[in-house]
Amino acid sequence: MNWPTFFTRLGSAIVFCAVMLMGLLWNELSFLVLVSLIDVLCLREFYKLMKKIYPQYHWPIWIQPAMLVASLAYILQFSFLLYDYQQYLHVFTIILSIILGVALFSIQKTRIAAGHALLGLVYISMPMLLLYFLYVLNDLLPLMIILMLWCNDTLAYLVGSFIGKTPLSKISPKKTWEGTLGGIILTLVAVYIWSYFKETNLSSMFWVGLALVVAITGTFGDLLESKLKRMADVKDSGKIMPGHGGALDRFDSLLIAAPFAYIYVYIFF
Repeated sequence: MNWPTFFTRLGSAIVFCAVMLMGLLWNELSFLVLVSLIDVLCLREFYKLMKKIYPQYHWPIWIQPAMLVASLAYILQFSFLLYDYQQYLHVFTIILSIILGVALFSIQKTRIAAGHALLGLVYISMPMLLLYFLYVLNDLLPLMIILMLWCNDTLAYLVGSFIGKTPLSKISPKKTWEGTLGGIILTLVAVYIWSYFKETNLSSMFWVGLALVVAITGTFGDLLESKLKRMADVKDSGKIMPGHGGALDRFDSLLIAAPFAYIYVYIFF
């Protein structure tokens, strides 16, 4: 046991959980700040990965700041808390869209970079916006989605450590089929037990179905980010959390799980 590393990771995890729970549980404004912060931090790291994966393309200095501002504008313009300012945000996002559109039709190298920059909005900003929509619908939904992901990751790690033998994918050799399936099954059991004793206006089967969607798609989200890091030849997407890596490392599962969770809720809520 490397005790300094252990306590570094433990301290980072405690701070991370405290910030997440405060943003999730305090009020709508704190949640909006939380998703905006996640959006900006993940986008910064995503663009760094893209630059390492495609160093042959020209990345204009203004593209990254413009995309960060655009992503925040796209999220904030749908916020009920900023209803009085939505018309200004709409105009602002239209202007930014025109600028980015011009970049897409400029020289070849810049066009490719702008395309990857816009991809970041789909990969990161859209899931954060959908997560905010889920919060407005029912503030328990985002909290449960994140807890389901944490539960699945932890249980998959534990099951895989004890009985894991069959590699799940070459992208992430440490993941095993035994750990993945064990994590999903135990997460479903945990969610069913919670929903059985917790009184909500939603059925136990609804929560179990949501847990199944989140656990499966979250695993794909983890694999996707692992593939990006492998292509960029880096171990972590960033260093914002000592001992744990970057923001993209922490929220990779959520970025893919959130859109599918939203579709599930839209159909069955």
